[in-house]
Amino acid sequence: MIYTVTLNPSLDYIVRVDGMRLGTINRTAFEQILPGGKGVNVSIVLGNLGHGSRALGFTAGFTGSELERLCGEAGVDCDFIRVERGMTRINVKVKSDEETELNGRGPAITEEDVEALLAKLDGLGADDTLVLSGSVPACLPSDMYERLMLRVAGRGVRVVVDAERELLTRSLPHRPFLVKPNNHELGDIFGVTLSRRDEVVPYARRLQEQGAANVLVSMAGEGGVLVAQTGQVFESAAARGTVVNSVGAGDSSVAGFLAGLMETGSYETAFRMALAAGSASAFSDHLATRAEVEALLSA
Repeated sequence: MIYTVTLNPSLDYIVRVDGMRLGTINRTAFEQILPGGKGVNVSIVLGNLGHGSRALGFTAGFTGSELERLCGEAGVDCDFIRVERGMTRINVKVKSDEETELNGRGPAITEEDVEALLAKLDGLGADDTLVLSGSVPACLPSDMYERLMLRVAGRGVRVVVDAERELLTRSLPHRPFLVKPNNHELGDIFGVTLSRRDEVVPYARRLQEQGAANVLVSMAGEGGVLVAQTGQVFESAAARGTVVNSVGAGDSSVAGFLAGLMETGSYETAFRMALAAGSASAFSDHLATRAEVEALLSA
């Protein structure tokens, strides 16, 4: 089983406003409410690709109930901890001449809630994968990812980390199976600018030296790079298409990688599926489907 953890999931309220003006009333030309959060996105795309997963994390209030309902509609098996205080956040994404985002705070998560989440990991074993995605809310300790990884240590669980800066680097001593920075995040870690695929490889290898088994680097229009634990390096340009919405593209890449590896055991196939799933999500107003991924793979 694949388990995804989203510590601060959301309802994403997406609106389009033609010619938005501040300080006055604006009317939407389009609106949509979707379940949000990086781990939630991974679970949805895994389901679209034909693989089950279980979504873990925290929800609260009426917005949390709606998030769970929407996840259920998307076929996601939810096992969230219900938090007493606050509510699951609403993230507003306004698309106009410029894009503007307003992200909510989320509920007040207690140590008791954290222990309840940790307890859910006690049944994971060598056939399981744990995906840790996204940021840690301010009400939680900064070593939250490390606590989650330590809880499953020694049981052969494959841990995937998709997070920025210190969250990613602090996970490396715990030897994650896969980390997935984009080229900007990878450059930030080492204080460099990385814009070409060949520039990425030596820095991905440095993450391996620090503990990561596999390093998948997404590069938007430049494609991506995989430095595998076998020593192989795979790189590819991006698929051709029109970017409609980049939200969830990186999460889709994680799902594509895991699906490809489970289906074939091949790192090359996993890499190709990762890029195709990321592009398929970017080229549409929804998350990648199996048919869309296969169409890009065969193009």
